[in-house]
Amino acid sequence: MDGKTKAIVTHITFIGLIIALISNSKKKDEFASFYIRQTLGLYLAGAITSVLSPIPLIGFLAGIVGLVLFILWLISLINALLDKKAPLPIVGDFFQELFKSL
Repeated sequence: MDGKTKAIVTHITFIGLIIALISNSKKKDEFASFYIRQTLGLYLAGAITSVLSPIPLIGFLAGIVGLVLFILWLISLINALLDKKAPLPIVGDFFQELFKSL
């Protein structure tokens, strides 16, 4: 699997992320690693948001955050499809630093 394919597979559910992560651990590709870090950050932020969503006031804010995370995921997927390595607005550089070991 080449780097672009791994980057795209990463965006297709959490299982795709696991597949890309395992595949990339054998033969590192910087493009794939970049999108693995971005997508892992988005998935973790989404998981935290969904855990907090049952709380009344936070639930409303969680809905807005969920929509923002979806838009960021879509931007990331489009960039991967276009073979463009661009960090996400606001959180991209943070995710790259946080998961730099991947």
